Amino acid sequence: MTKSTKANNHGITQAQLDAHWMAFTGNREFKKDPRILVSAKGNYYTDADGREIFDGLSGLWTCGAGHSRPEITEAVSKQVHTLDYSPAFQHGHPKAFELAHRITEFMPEGLNRVFFTGSGSESVETALKIARGYWRKKGMASKTRFIGRAKGYHGVNFGGISVGGIGANRAIYGQGIEAGHLAHTMLPENRFSKGMPTEGAHLAKELEDMIATYDASNVAAVIVEPLSGSAGVIPPPVGYLKQLREICNKHNILLIFDEVITAFGRMGANTGSEEFGVVPDIMTIAKQLTNGVIPMGATISKQEIYDTFMDTAGPEYMLELPHGYTYSAHPVACAAALASLDILQQEKLPERVKSIAPHFQEVLHSLKACNHIVDIRNYGLAGALTINAVPGEPAKRPYQIAMRMWNKGFYVRYGGDTIQLGLPFTSELSEIDSLINALGETLNEIE
Repeated sequence: MTKSTKANNHGITQAQLDAHWMAFTGNREFKKDPRILVSAKGNYYTDADGREIFDGLSGLWTCGAGHSRPEITEAVSKQVHTLDYSPAFQHGHPKAFELAHRITEFMPEGLNRVFFTGSGSESVETALKIARGYWRKKGMASKTRFIGRAKGYHGVNFGGISVGGIGANRAIYGQGIEAGHLAHTMLPENRFSKGMPTEGAHLAKELEDMIATYDASNVAAVIVEPLSGSAGVIPPPVGYLKQLREICNKHNILLIFDEVITAFGRMGANTGSEEFGVVPDIMTIAKQLTNGVIPMGATISKQEIYDTFMDTAGPEYMLELPHGYTYSAHPVACAAALASLDILQQEKLPERVKSIAPHFQEVLHSLKACNHIVDIRNYGLAGALTINAVPGEPAKRPYQIAMRMWNKGFYVRYGGDTIQLGLPFTSELSEIDSLINALGETLNEIE
């Protein structure tokens, strides 16, 4: 029987709906009652029914400056008309070099060599390859193992899911690369902490034990998010990141910060590294780089890492790093990123995040007395609620809460046993209050 091509009430035919295998989505559930977004402006989406939906996650942690910014639209349009694509290998274009230098101005001192990718996942894969390649160039080829962290999220490529600590993201894919995992930092005594929890720095010492087990001669790098986002907004305990840095220095191991979520404003600073006062050897970025307009990421390394590749590469015409992507430093993405960084700087959006974060913290933690709340965590304009699980179905209540919030005109993320918030940097206090009031009401409605 031929499938119907009749359009449903969202203007999408059933055949079209069936054809799309959606990412990180319960496809069966979604296609029974699609949630279709048709436009966006400022801090709001408009759905196919004409309703305004407050964007409580900044897209996917991507659109902190608000949607449909005319400055970015104009820059992208102009670039498409001027140079729509430039080959990423053996050739360059002006905006690639301009953007690379511009990014270094947002980085902590020492991170100054930028390798462009197309996403956060590609940025992580690039960082892992650079780390392994670096040690081989240094004559230490046995340093191949990575150490990640439980509840860590580092994208969806094989390297990323291997060092990542969310089991459900890798369970069906089998063996990945060599990786161990530190314990996560969510301790019972830190429940309902505001900002950085006071307990948990001692957990960094587990890295010493793991290094003793594997031997430092076999460990290439430690990779962590300064603040874990996708697992449910887990801020680092006071002193924890500093100890990881010291242990990596002691044992000659690279430290990689995955700042795909935390870079460019969300923590109230240019980077999580800046906010938490710890500088890695390599940093991965994406999401806010282009304000979500066009896919783009980057991996930023210290000078010494770059120099190691340059100094051991043979004739100058030979590739120093045999790695890259068709869309590395895409000219249209570069134009979008330059415009996005202009907005962040000119409107002082990281400073704005820091100024409104205390209000967000106060109202978010006011939900403590609501039904089903196990924990609340926050830092900057990132926050999460851990929800008491329905026996055997930890994701059920978060899903129910998110769907009810959608019906009330608010987009929030549900993942595992958490509800996650990543507010636009341009949020008004009244919008934050409306979101939290609706969330509190919803928590008390759900059985």
